[in-house]
Amino acid sequence: MERTRVFSGIKPTGHLTLGNYLGAMRRWAEVDQHRSQALFCVVDLHALTVDHDPARVRRLSRQAATLLLAAGLDPELCTLFVQSHVDEHARLSYLLECVATDGEMRRMIQYKEKAAREQQRGGSVRLSLLTYPVLMAADILAYGTDEVPVGDDQTQHVELTRDLAVRFNQRYGHTFVVPKATPPKVAARVMNLQDPSSKMGKSDDSGPGIVYLLDEPEVVEKKVMRAVTDSGRDVVYDPQERPGIANLLEILAACQGGNPEALGGVYESYGALKKDTTEAVVELLRPVQARHRELCADPAHVEGVLRAGAEKAREMARPRVDAAYRAIGLLPA
Repeated sequence: MERTRVFSGIKPTGHLTLGNYLGAMRRWAEVDQHRSQALFCVVDLHALTVDHDPARVRRLSRQAATLLLAAGLDPELCTLFVQSHVDEHARLSYLLECVATDGEMRRMIQYKEKAAREQQRGGSVRLSLLTYPVLMAADILAYGTDEVPVGDDQTQHVELTRDLAVRFNQRYGHTFVVPKATPPKVAARVMNLQDPSSKMGKSDDSGPGIVYLLDEPEVVEKKVMRAVTDSGRDVVYDPQERPGIANLLEILAACQGGNPEALGGVYESYGALKKDTTEAVVELLRPVQARHRELCADPAHVEGVLRAGAEKAREMARPRVDAAYRAIGLLPA
């Protein structure tokens, strides 16, 4: 029986964070690559939808791939590659643009939010920001993906992918597998240490509320010890009323495999909780950072993994994308 095919990607728009690791990368390494035919991709084309420095995108793409390997992705078990190295993503994206509608694109939440922010500043967004959900759909559909492990913020994009696959199949004949989003059973909820109402996402600056995977132990300590807490002194897990403390308990629980509610009853002071959270994060990141240093000392190995991954991905994607070209009415080359 064929194994379930899983696809997921990470965008090189900033340095990878503790949130990226606990929310996605650890699951990819510990679960997804073992149970499925898994593809993991550095989606560098998506990084071009906003103003960017070309050299920085290249640097962050290489760093992201290296960190994915350091986190435990095994090229013997999964396919790891860079999106722009496989032409089928861009080839299929245009076909899907010919199936998608303008209204669908403008309803996407991330586009509406980013476009509104730019308009307030008197600017405008790139056309690629409007259409990038179609490119994301192409990323997924090119491989006959069954499952897309995503957080809540990306489920709308997977729903669009499903709609486009169904529409294409109905109009032009069955070509694509209709994938489903698979949110993690136990989602690691990692919020910004200085603003626990917002996610700990990749950032262009070295924000004090964001723990990066390559932060030194003393930097981690400084960020965690300065984390925003709440009024009162009791350490209780209450995400609504005590979001700062709840965030620290979530991080500690995710690092140790514990329960944040149970941990809430263990501590008598914020300081003790912060100390243990610091130690847990440092210990979690230690082997990842050590492996990252080893891989950085052997860049030819990383390049070889990405080259082999792209070749394997290309072989998987090309027949389906070629079939889509024929189905939609284009002459074979």
